[in-house]
Amino acid sequence: MTADVADDTNIEEGRKLFSGPCDFVLGITDLAQLPPADLPEIAFVGRSNVGKSSLMNALTGRKALARVSHTPGRTQQLNFFDLGGVCHLVDMPGYGYAKVSKQQRKAWDALIFDYLKGRPNLRTVFVLIDSRHGVKDSDGHVFDLLDAAAVNYRIVLTKADKARPGALAETIAETETALKKHPAAFPSVMTTSAHEDEGIAELRSTVRLCAL
Repeated sequence: MTADVADDTNIEEGRKLFSGPCDFVLGITDLAQLPPADLPEIAFVGRSNVGKSSLMNALTGRKALARVSHTPGRTQQLNFFDLGGVCHLVDMPGYGYAKVSKQQRKAWDALIFDYLKGRPNLRTVFVLIDSRHGVKDSDGHVFDLLDAAAVNYRIVLTKADKARPGALAETIAETETALKKHPAAFPSVMTTSAHEDEGIAELRSTVRLCAL
């Protein structure tokens, strides 16, 4: 089988998976509320207003799987979705919002780090970065948390359609250079646009492969 055929097959299998049911399971603010660890978990996290909700909606072909809001920091809990009985998608709280207090940030860090380091069925975390802005200090903080928890993660650049002409390639290069310092990071990045459906099929395929 050639690489092209294999890629086409993976993309089609990803499309089939995400065209099936994807149901909300529960939202938690305390690890005692975690569902049984009987399915692989694929988590998504990013700065507030990075486009996480729009991306998750685009992946599943739904308009309201993850509620889209113009208010930064709306997601304040870990939200679990059952993707066709194959895996759980985990929508994690946004970070980097300036109006969040130090106490709230500490609570977020505690919840997230305890989840990351203690969840044996967590396969990977997709960290979303706005392609217009690149890696920020708060993103680096999350990279460090993931490195410390020894959880592998992949970077997904969002809103690629809104990046300045010629700037996207520079952001990709800068991001991949930054990732060389982080042992748990996948070395290359993915680019997406929920609005233009760019990179969505490839991301679906990657999620499926991570869940196998």
